Amino acid sequence: MQFRTHSFLCVIAYHLLAAIEQTLLDRGIHTSWATVRNTLKTHQLCTIVLPSKADKCLRIRKAATPDPDVKDLYRLLDISPQIIKPIRTWSEHQNRYYGAGGGGVAPSAL
Repeated sequence: MQFRTHSFLCVIAYHLLAAIEQTLLDRGIHTSWATVRNTLKTHQLCTIVLPSKADKCLRIRKAATPDPDVKDLYRLLDISPQIIKPIRTWSEHQNRYYGAGGGGVAPSAL
């Protein structure tokens, strides 16, 4: 079962890569997949962890602001530069400094 799932994901990834390359070629952009990948790797998703005094933690998941090169690539591919809307979730603290998923710095590390 794992092999079939892996094979299926590889085929989907290949078709996505081919569609991206063809769309860029149709728009007169001759580039390699390595260049596209290097451009896109600068656009990241971030989780901001904000502890509160009420022993809860606010987590905000959002995309970083894309670089101009990434914005150009998104425009060429007709993709919105806002790849996700910010997601806000409240959770209980599991650790005073790190919260449930890490992200803080303990005072002793400062």
